[in-house]
Amino acid sequence: LSLFLSLSSTHKRQTDMFYRMTLDHEILLHPQFFGPQIKETIKSQLYKDVESTCSGKHGIVVSVLDVKEIGQGQIIPGRGHVLFPVKYVALVYRPITGEVVDAVVRTVTKHGILCEVGPLIGDMTVFIAKQWIPNMDFDPSSHPPCFKSPDESESISPEDGIRIRLFGARVEAAKIAAIGTLQGDFLGLIN
Repeated sequence: LSLFLSLSSTHKRQTDMFYRMTLDHEILLHPQFFGPQIKETIKSQLYKDVESTCSGKHGIVVSVLDVKEIGQGQIIPGRGHVLFPVKYVALVYRPITGEVVDAVVRTVTKHGILCEVGPLIGDMTVFIAKQWIPNMDFDPSSHPPCFKSPDESESISPEDGIRIRLFGARVEAAKIAAIGTLQGDFLGLIN
């Protein structure tokens, strides 16, 4: 029963990492795209511009869910281009301290593990220092280097899946950097 409660509360909290947000963006459109399909062209350009991007203010825009409003375009003097303000609803991913997430190990060093988390590979990296990797020691003679349990029954190597808890996260202009731990119930290597 405690396993179920722990997993269900973790699952419930993980959804807090995803937000539905109303955001603004400006689309610069060349005159060749003016015509009866202009709204579809603006929407298409919006998807290309914002999906799978990281904003320091909001987090990672996973998907555009709805285009709420395409504003009146403003002509750019001397160029002929038009700037359209667009209001849209997006699914945004932003990690929260204390969340339990699944990650993929990318690098293992004597200092710890560097892994990737999130809906978009490379947009969020998490470092786990060696002191937060319980009951495992670094084995530099292994190929590739890894963290191994004393009896060598378990090891964490690049490309392995692990479940971690986030200590903290910093959203930068183009990606998210975080620190995490493997200490805790149900954390560690995912089989």
